[in-house]
Formats: sequence, structure tokens, C-alpha cells
Amino acid sequence: MVDFRPILFVIGALLSVLAIAMVIPAAVDAANGNKDWQVFAAACAVTLFVGVSLVLTMRSGWSGFSVRQGFLLVTLAWLVIAVFGALPFAFSELQLTATDAFFEAMSGVTTTGATVIVGLDAAPPGILLWRAILQWLGGIGIIVMAVAVLPVLRVGGMQLFRVEAFETDKVLPRAAQLAAEISIAYFFLTLAAALLFWSLGMNGFDAVAHAMTSIATGGYSTRDASVGHFDSAAIDYAVSLVMLLGSIPFVLYLRVARGHSLALFRDSQVRWMLAIIAVAIAVLTIWLIDGGQFETAEALRYTTFNVISIMTGTGYATTAFDLWGGFAMVVFFILMFIGGCAGSTTCGIKIFRFQVLAATAATQLKRLMQPHGVFLAYYHGKPVPEQVSLSVTSFFFLFIGAFGVLAAALGVVGLDYVTAISGAASAIANVGPGLGPIIGPAGTYESLPDAAKWLLCGGMLLGRLELFTVLVLFMPHFWRS
Repeated sequence: MVDFRPILFVIGALLSVLAIAMVIPAAVDAANGNKDWQVFAAACAVTLFVGVSLVLTMRSGWSGFSVRQGFLLVTLAWLVIAVFGALPFAFSELQLTATDAFFEAMSGVTTTGATVIVGLDAAPPGILLWRAILQWLGGIGIIVMAVAVLPVLRVGGMQLFRVEAFETDKVLPRAAQLAAEISIAYFFLTLAAALLFWSLGMNGFDAVAHAMTSIATGGYSTRDASVGHFDSAAIDYAVSLVMLLGSIPFVLYLRVARGHSLALFRDSQVRWMLAIIAVAIAVLTIWLIDGGQFETAEALRYTTFNVISIMTGTGYATTAFDLWGGFAMVVFFILMFIGGCAGSTTCGIKIFRFQVLAATAATQLKRLMQPHGVFLAYYHGKPVPEQVSLSVTSFFFLFIGAFGVLAAALGVVGLDYVTAISGAASAIANVGPGLGPIIGPAGTYESLPDAAKWLLCGGMLLGRLELFTVLVLFMPHFWRS
């Protein structure tokens, strides 16, 4: 049997942090005379009671974590946080249904950014801030999980980063210390982003909310028109920069802070990501100019912002890019799957897996030409273990398979082809907006049937937790002692 005591202890601690975070939107609503402060206060009390109770009752009688407990902890933590995070949505003046409240919370903590709320410009400030806080917490949570948990669980090739994160980095030898250092970097990057947005014309509230959701590559905005509401080239480029910063491995920021100023540019993941983004921007800019849709400056501005937003999984929008024509839709659909770097706030397949797959494929081609030769796939100048190659290949297969099953299921519950296909891609890659008139950059998920929303919630969780982490729980062997 699995000992649930350490799992419940950690979940209790996480719920306590979540409860403390609820105090902030409660104070904002109270200061603005909005009665929803009482909803946040009640949700805070309930969440804190459950969290502290779990901490106190489960604090002793166990030592350490097993691999099975690690898998359970990751999945249950995200589920429980989404459940308690949904309480303010369910009981606020928005009066969301249980399905919509859970969808909004799950989209927040997984940093997906898909929303069911219509009328954000008139929504209570506490709710808008709570959405941003959920994504901000989800962003730091996924970074810590990527550097401290997934490498140990050997999920989808993430074991590549176990040595890099712990054994060779003598400055940060322990996972807890590494998580603390990353959290500090995350906070100061958020603060810098807020000051930047404020200096460029956003009001203080919008600047803070967009700073939190930009660095978390989450995409929740305080406006129905998303970042397009501000209609500012300077803000578009500034937000693009912050989204890029959120998609870079945060361990590299720590190395830069310790004097390794070129660490960012020496990392092959970062170089690959920037190269893909640059090519996509160049191609789509030429496409828009050639089609006469925009002048050069506008075409460059809109393609830069929306390419970065979609590829990093942020999901902001400044224009209805799904109206740019068939070629542009195909490019954005492909970008949805790519994602950013491992160890960042982004999701998707991630750059390092494409690197490993490309190196493995190149090795196989060489072996076909020279059957008796000895060829090895390399990543970061080191041979890729066969187990890692197998893990990455399996992840690709499972990712595409899960996307296909989710798209088919969405079609079964009544969604049209474009909505089902793009919705499945958006959910499992944690992007947010899909394509088409319903869930495209100008739409929301509000009109979808409840069954579709629950399916999409499952897709968000699968994508955010790297698929294997969740699916392994359904294996009978997992539960055998």
C-alpha cells in the first residue's frame, strides 16, 4: 500500500500557501467596496482549515518519498489546488457553475489561459487578480517540479537534467535550496515586468496582473481584448520580451547571477527556441505583407507578439490571427505543440525533446548508410543514453496519441472539426486560445458543453504534468505493493 501521509502533508502545506494568497484579492475587493471580499475570506478560511489540519495530522510517522508517492503527489497537488482555487469563482458575483469554476481554476493553475468568463473589463478586481495569482503560482510550481521532481521520476526524458541540476552544480546542491533560489528569481523578474509595463502606460493593476501572467506564460488578461486592448507597439514588444524570459530555463538565470553572463546564449535549448521563433516571425511577416493585410511595421509587430505568445503557450492575442489565412493557421497550429525550454514555465513538447529526437534520427540515418559504424546521439556535447531516447520517443507517441483521442472525444460531444482539433491541441499544449470563431483569439470557451469542458480540463492536466505523470496512475502495476 502507498503511504499517503507525506503526500497529504505536502498538499496541506500547498493549500496553506493558497489560502494566504486568497487574502490579496480579498483585500483588493474590500478596498474597492466589492462584496466579493467576503467570498475570498470564506474560501481562505476553508482552505486554510483543511491545509493546516493536513499539516498537523500528517506531520509525523513517515520519512522521505518513494517514486510512487512522487507520482501521486504531483497529480493530486494540481487537482486539489484547482478544486480549492475554484471556490472564489463559484461563489463570486460572476456565479459560475461548478463546471465553469473548475475549468477556470484548472486553466489557471496549469497556466493554460483558456477562459469561460465573458466581460473581463467589468469583472470584479479581486477575481481578475485571483486569476493572475493562480497562473503565477502555477508557473513557479511547474518550474520547481521540472527541476526537482520530474528528473527524479524520469518522465519523458527529463532525467537528462537530473545531473545538470544537482550533481554538477556545486553552488546549489539541494533541491530545496534550488527551489528557493528560483522562486526569488521568479519574483524579481515579475516585479521588473510590472514596472516595465507600468512605465509604458498600463495602470498599476493591469501592469501587475499582466506581469504575473506573462512571466508564467499563462495568458490570463484583465481585458476581453487581451493585450490588444492597449493598442501599443511598445507594450506588445515588452510583453513579448517577458514571455520569452518565462520560456527560458530558470536555472540559467541563477548561473547568470553568479557571473556566467553568457550562460543563456550557450544553452542549445535557448538557441533552438530563438531560431524557431525568428524563422516563424520572418515567414509570417512576409506572408502578411505579401497578402496586403498589414504594412511592414504592423506585420512585424503582430507576428512577433502572436508567434511568441502561441509558441510559449502564453495565449495572449493582439489581433484575430486565425483570420490571416490557411497558411498562417497551419503555422500557429504547429507552434502550439513546440513549447519552450525544459525548466521554464512553458509547456508543449519542449525544445530539448526535438533536439534529442533530431539527434537520434540523424544517428539512425548514419547507421543506414554505414551499418557497421558506431554512431551516438549527442545532447549538450554528451552521449544520449538509450533510456532517454526511448523516453523521448515514447513521449512523442503518447503526446500525439493523447491529442488524437482528446480531439475525437470533443467531436463526439458535439464540437465542430476546427474547434475540436484546435481545442485539443490548445488544452494538451496548455496554450489557451484555439482556432475558429468559437474558441479563437477573439472567443471564449463559455459556450462549449459541460462535457467538452471536463474533457479539456483533463487535457490541460495531462499536458501540464507531462502525460506520463498522470497516466502511470491508471496502470494496475502502479498500485501493487
